[in-house]
This record gives sequence, structure tokens and C-alpha cells, in this order.
Amino acid sequence: MKNLLHITGLLVIVAMLSSCKKWVDYDAHEDFLVTEKDYLRSSDDYNTMVISVYSPLQWLNQTVPIGDIASDNAVTGGENASDVLGLQQIDDYTHTPANDYFTEIWKSAYEGINRANYLTQYKDKNISGNSISFTGKDALYGEVYFLRAYYYFTLVKFFGDVPLFFDRRLNLSDSRTLQRSPKAEVYAQIEKDLNAAIAVLPNSNPQAGRATKYAAQALLGKVLIYQNKFDAAVATLENVVNGPFTLMPDFADIFLQSGENGAESVFEIQYSNLFPYWNWGAATRGQGNYAVQQCGIRGLTGSSPYAPGWSTNLPTQELAKAYAAGDQRKAATVLDIEAYKTAHPEFTITYQAAPYKNTGLYNQKYLPRKGETSGQTELNYLNNYRTIRFAEVLLLAAEANNRASTPNDARARDYLNRVRRRAFRDNLHDVNASGTALRQAIWDERRLELAMEGDRFFDLVRTGRAATVITGFKAGKNELFPIPQREIEISQLQQNPGY
Repeated sequence: MKNLLHITGLLVIVAMLSSCKKWVDYDAHEDFLVTEKDYLRSSDDYNTMVISVYSPLQWLNQTVPIGDIASDNAVTGGENASDVLGLQQIDDYTHTPANDYFTEIWKSAYEGINRANYLTQYKDKNISGNSISFTGKDALYGEVYFLRAYYYFTLVKFFGDVPLFFDRRLNLSDSRTLQRSPKAEVYAQIEKDLNAAIAVLPNSNPQAGRATKYAAQALLGKVLIYQNKFDAAVATLENVVNGPFTLMPDFADIFLQSGENGAESVFEIQYSNLFPYWNWGAATRGQGNYAVQQCGIRGLTGSSPYAPGWSTNLPTQELAKAYAAGDQRKAATVLDIEAYKTAHPEFTITYQAAPYKNTGLYNQKYLPRKGETSGQTELNYLNNYRTIRFAEVLLLAAEANNRASTPNDARARDYLNRVRRRAFRDNLHDVNASGTALRQAIWDERRLELAMEGDRFFDLVRTGRAATVITGFKAGKNELFPIPQREIEISQLQQNPGY
């Protein structure tokens, strides 16, 4: 379909089942297809359509492994050099505009934006010109604004200047009518959407996974830091720091099924396998978290709690060595399979020979576990992505305070050391530095705390350290990924430098 941003002409609507543990049934099922002329006639229509705006969040699951594979945290792994070739190219810095992973991220994010725009286009009156009012409508639109901001933030991080549209849903006649907008304009719209969301969203929602005021404030704080607007970030993030969140005592518990949507969760992308749905032709668009299967140990057998996978997104030995003795986050982030096998002879573990680019380590945070998938096993893991955690909010607030026009290093140290005290279970590892040394300590802590959660590459780029840290990274080129080739050909967009 040769429309500007590969956006479908139909809207995918999904029913929400509030009785299940996760509310996440915002997946694309073909039997729910309707056209805009048939829809937005009742409050139920609006509520259901908002759920469909959440769906592309799940499809963006490859943004997380890319954020570590493109950095010094992980290598692609896999069976051989041609396995998951697109990720291999990202790892080796040989990626081109023809990379399917970038195409899918582009398409998924713009599908989310187009769905959000459909709702904002008909906020006051539906397509028939009728006004639909109902209790909670403003808060519902707060979710739409939050989601649109999330999608645009994903795009601007990956691609820089991108086509910006927000007044209506695009259709086929819009092909070649939009060009890339400066990222400053995109960021301005992101801020506008998040401030609009903050004004109407509730502090909490009984349905896990839905956007709240705190989630919007946390995302806005991160967006402001990406733009070096540290004073504004301080004011925004303080609201979340002083909110209802706490650090989980045991770091590893965060990433267990029992730890989903817990006390530390500010926003999580929900996955489920209640009604297993999958499509090998679009593997990232099933109901479950495809990226979990990627992390598993190839050919694993035995009675351990872990399930086999495809041995991709492997942590590096360098990352493992970055953790100091006593830091509980190391064991919760990287799994040394041989050490684990030796420590647990009762599991009689066997697994396939060393994967390509073998590091001996696996992604413990999202390692597939038995009993957490159903239907098409590989594609239906129910593990949520912990997208914004309270620990990251503390580290963002620490950085903002340290880099503000009038720095508050005492407060920055307090926030940093809260995270470190959880990591070491004591206060003997507190940081006492100030100024640039404190700033570096905060950046180092982000690596240790958020490893394998998709932030490392973007942190290195935004802080200007990527060229000195990442092997193969070329300054002036690799700060951004290439615009997908089909968009260059169909929409005649200008390509990023160097591609």
C-alpha cells in the first residue's frame, strides 16, 4: 500500500476484557475491523477505540533490544552471522535504510499516531457531526495525548526529524504531502501533548497499564532532559518523586511475573496470552512479547525454571564487569549459564553449542520462563516491558538537579544514593561527589540500573559519549538511524546524513 506512512485505511478495534489480571487485550484481531463511518457513536465506542491506540506499543518491542545491541551492553548473538540479519547489522554498524527493524518501528509508531489522530479529529463531534459527551471523556483523551507523545518520542529518538501531523488521520490521498519536520517542532508537540495529558489524567487507574498523570509527568521529564531543559525537568519530575511509588526491596523481583505493575511501576507495556494470537508473517505483532523468546538459551533442556529461546540480545562481559562486588543487580541482569549449571546440578541442564558472538551471558531480566506462554509458544510470552520505573525517575531527577542552571547536588546525590542503597542493601556505597564527577556517577548508574531495558544507546548519544564508547560508531552519522528506504522511495523523504 503506497500511502505516506504505511498507515492502514481501516481502523483496528479491540474489545477490552476487564475481568482478567491484565487489562491488555489491546491486540490486533482481524475480526474487529470496522471503518470510521461505523464508529464513535457512543461512549463505549470511544473507550474501545482508545484501547486500540495502545496496541502499537506492543509492536514496538524491538526498540528495547536495539537500544542495548547498538551500544556496549549487548551483542546480537543468534545461531550464525546471517541469523536475525537486521540486528547483526545494527550490532556491527553496517545497517542500511533497507533494515526491516527500522521499517517496523516506523510503521508501528505512525500507526499509533494515526489512531490517536482519528480520536482527536472527532473529539468534539463524530464523523456524522453529532456531539458525544460522557463522564470521563477528558481523562480518556489524556491517554490519547500520552500515547501520541510516546510514539513521537520513539520516532524522534530513532530518526531525528520526522513527519509531524496531529490534526487528523492520514489517508491514501496524503501520499507525498508531508515532509520531515525539525525535531524541535516534534518535541514541542510532544511537550504539548504531555502537558495536556497531565492536566486531565488521574493519579491512578484501577486497570493496570493505562496512562496516569504520574506516567505523563515522568515521560515529560525524560523528554525535557533529552532536550537539555534541566530546570523544567526538575519541576516536572519532583511530582513523581513525591508520588506514591517506592523501590522494590529485591531488584530481581521487579522482572518476575509477580512483580508486574508493582510499587515501582510508573508505566508498563502490557503483554498477555489470555487469547493467544500470533502471526509468523508479522512476528512482533502478536499478543505476547516476542522479544522474550529472543533472549532465551538455544536448545535448553532440563528442570530449571527457564525455557529455551533463540540466544539473541546477549549481555557483554564488559557490562557484567561494570557491576561492583555486592551489587545485587548483576545477578538479576546477566545470567552466566555455565556458572548457573555448575551451581544447580539437580537441574541436569543441557543446551546448544555456543551462539554466534558468544559471551557466555544471557539477558536475565527478560529470560523466558516455563509456564509463561501459550498457543504459539515462541510468540506469546506474557512478560510486560517495564517502560518507566521509579528507579529511573530518581536517576532522571538526579541528573536534572545536577545539570540545572542552579545545581542542587545534595538532592541529586540523595536520589542517586536511594537507587544505590537498594542495589547494595547498605549505605556503604553512597556517592559523595559533586559537579561533573557526580554527573558521571549518575550516568554510570543509569547503565547499571537500566541495562538490557533499551536506554543505553540513546543515553550515550544524548550525552555525547557514543563515539568514544561504542565500537564502529561514526560521529555525525550514527546518532540517528536511517529513514526506512520505502519511505524515501514512496514519500520522497530526505535521508539522514551518511546513509
